[in-house]
Amino acid sequence: MTTTLGTVILDEIADARAPWSAVVAAGDILTIVDLHGNQAVDTLVYSAHDHAVRYSAAATVVAQKNLFLTTGTVLRSDDSTALMTIVDDEVGNHDTVGGACSQESNTLRYGHHTAHQHACVENFLIEGAKWGLGKRDLVSNINFFMNVPVDADGTLGIVDGLSAPGKSLSLRAEIDTLVLVSNCPQINNPCNGFDPTSVRMIVSRP
Repeated sequence: MTTTLGTVILDEIADARAPWSAVVAAGDILTIVDLHGNQAVDTLVYSAHDHAVRYSAAATVVAQKNLFLTTGTVLRSDDSTALMTIVDDEVGNHDTVGGACSQESNTLRYGHHTAHQHACVENFLIEGAKWGLGKRDLVSNINFFMNVPVDADGTLGIVDGLSAPGKSLSLRAEIDTLVLVSNCPQINNPCNGFDPTSVRMIVSRP
């Protein structure tokens, strides 16, 4: 793991399959550590003071002219407000188009026997409710550590991750930012190596 400089404000474990959230103050650094490797961390980002200002995959991709996220990527809202910046990345490639699994999409993709399985959309709704967020507030999310190659014809794949135990990335909050996470519970494709595991969430103040 890259050394996190400064004073540690928060150091928590997001359990396997579980949600997590926190407000990261402007200037503070959020470091996400993939403790066991190959764990997708679905993430939504909002202005802490105005939840209508929220992460936009389209605005972020257009601004950086790159489909994938890595060091230097600025996470932007629809009006181009800078929410967070990736300041360090030990993996080098993160997905912003694959979306979040849901009970409905699991059933469609993998069969009706998966209908009971917990999914990221449910995690977002459970955790988001703590901050007054509902289904209408869910937008296209980031999938940190998830490997989603895009073929020349636009076909998306979900394949084995590029991460490894202890790999991390760090994001600086450009404004007071609410970070909402689903530590992905998916077991029907390789995004978690078919074995969801815990991740570490560290907030530090330089």
